[in-house]
Amino acid sequence: MTISDRSVGPDQIIGILGGGQLGRMLALAGARLGLPFDVVRRITEADYSDEEALARFAGDVDVVTYEFENVPARAADFLASRLPVRPGPMALTVSQDRVREKTFARECGLAVPDFAPIDSVDDLARALETIGRPAVLKTRRFGYDGKGQVVIRAGDDPARAMAAIGHQPAILEAFVSFEKEISVLVVRGVDGEIRHYDPVENVHRGGILRTSTVPASIDVSLGARAALTGTVLAEKLDYVGVLAVELFVTRDGQLLLNEMAPRVHNSGHWTEAACHCSQFENHMRAVAGLPLGSTSRHSDAVMQNLIGNGVDKWRRLAAEDDSVLHLYGKRDQREGRKMGHVTRLSPLSRD
Repeated sequence: MTISDRSVGPDQIIGILGGGQLGRMLALAGARLGLPFDVVRRITEADYSDEEALARFAGDVDVVTYEFENVPARAADFLASRLPVRPGPMALTVSQDRVREKTFARECGLAVPDFAPIDSVDDLARALETIGRPAVLKTRRFGYDGKGQVVIRAGDDPARAMAAIGHQPAILEAFVSFEKEISVLVVRGVDGEIRHYDPVENVHRGGILRTSTVPASIDVSLGARAALTGTVLAEKLDYVGVLAVELFVTRDGQLLLNEMAPRVHNSGHWTEAACHCSQFENHMRAVAGLPLGSTSRHSDAVMQNLIGNGVDKWRRLAAEDDSVLHLYGKRDQREGRKMGHVTRLSPLSRD
């Protein structure tokens, strides 16, 4: 048995890398299974490059997971040499670099928007001639919620676009004229079992997810293709845990991979209110080597993020029938910051 195959069980300790709201929700869900967490019983504060601190952390826990994809892959590799890290470091390595992510997806036989790696203004000028305009210039690493990207339209100066992202290594992607954006969550166990949640339809504004609606307004065959996309990626990565896959649906019915996230995901928050087993609990089940839970839903749902001062209406939301409110306990309210979410439930629709 290898380190990565090791089972954990409810009497052992799970360490979570990262301390945001996703880690909090993972710990809350795992507590229902009796799983103790290092983020609950003790917090280790150190730089991810501090191998001494990483070694102490590894000595305190039995298995490691993470709540965001920007954990340095080197830190994950260091921990994986000592105990199971789930999902494995390869998922971080692939997802942290947009060029590598798109290349990996193509190698898996999945459709992605046209793209080109960009390291200079000259690279960008050449790529724009091939890919055309409009196009989206994104940093290769560390972008989220619309940060680190700029749309280049007819007449825009490539040099200004590069300056807008700080001349960082980048990727140019063809602008996709999509009909809708959807995402699908898959969960894969240590034994290779895979289950998936129903695809959701997402609405973004300003690069930030505003709502996720389930069921998505897509046909059954397209939903099955979306689930297959997630399955292919999870299997190729030998993945353990919840994997989120964001997709564009084009007007001619194509599915194009936008990005993947090797973690529980904002577009899956509705599962804690509308499913028998939430994405958070299923991630913890997978990480601990426990049987996966049901991914079926008992209700239709619309999840709305409470962003910035949108959280100020929490009292009214708490009083709404058929609504489930979740506040993240953040003290500093600022524009663009996710402060919580509310999930509105309705009876399960039948075809």
